[in-house]
Amino acid sequence: MKIFAVILNWNQPKLTLDCVKSLRKVKLPKQTEIKIIIVDNGSTDNSLDEFRKSKTEVIDVGRNLGFAAGNNLGIRYAMDNNADYILILNNDTFVDKNLVIELLKPMKDGKVAITSPKIYFAKGYEFHKDRYKKSQLGKVIWYAGGEIDWKNVLGKNIGVDEVDKGQFEEEKEIEFATGACFLAKSEALKQAGLFDERYFMYLEDTDLCIRLRKKGWKIIYVPKAIIWHKVAQSSGIGSNLNDYFISRNRLLFGFRYAKLRVKIALIKESLRLFIFGRHWQAVGVRDFYLRKFAKGSWE
Repeated sequence: MKIFAVILNWNQPKLTLDCVKSLRKVKLPKQTEIKIIIVDNGSTDNSLDEFRKSKTEVIDVGRNLGFAAGNNLGIRYAMDNNADYILILNNDTFVDKNLVIELLKPMKDGKVAITSPKIYFAKGYEFHKDRYKKSQLGKVIWYAGGEIDWKNVLGKNIGVDEVDKGQFEEEKEIEFATGACFLAKSEALKQAGLFDERYFMYLEDTDLCIRLRKKGWKIIYVPKAIIWHKVAQSSGIGSNLNDYFISRNRLLFGFRYAKLRVKIALIKESLRLFIFGRHWQAVGVRDFYLRKFAKGSWE
């Protein structure tokens, strides 16, 4: 059995190599191999030199394709090399040694397309750093499964900011798996398609999961599979980048999947953001209506 792990990098070689180091320590079932592929999204620093020194295979894109297209490049490479499963993993994470073994277990069900782990904030990367005792750090939930918040047209991480006290130990079917980490069956992706590259970044994971579920596939949360996330190392929480892509992509996602009343609410909100919103929110709204997708107007 062949597993390919796809890790996207943009000007963060140390972070990425720390992630790779943790992944190289994972346990694997018998007759299973894992191949790690770094997709370098047009880094302008010493990333490529550092990866070659570490003897990690790199796909040098030469420009920033974004999360969706960059990962798709790695996924296609994996499929071309007969991958049975593809692990999508953020470079700002590190993983538990049993991650892969646990993510593979539900795949015995032929209708499971994606398995998704429990994700903790890495120590010191919590949203509310003063809220927790020292003994609780490393056990604060960032993601314990995903559900779609149709009122706000966003993917919602279940359990975020809660200290793990065993309340998220049920393996269950969920609405979406976060792109920070999931294991996907190649067969399912071939049927439903890869990430929609119009999103560039944000909501592409939720879009993919909806398409899979519409074709009868299951998305499963696996609490015994664990990683830690150094949250928002690439984009920054509340940044201009967030303003642009979330404002635009919520409209793209909502107009594709939401009910009529939600679409009407999105139109009203988009007009408000265009007139009264922050600069990049207004640009994001404008670009949606002008059908400027992928990187769009983002600098």
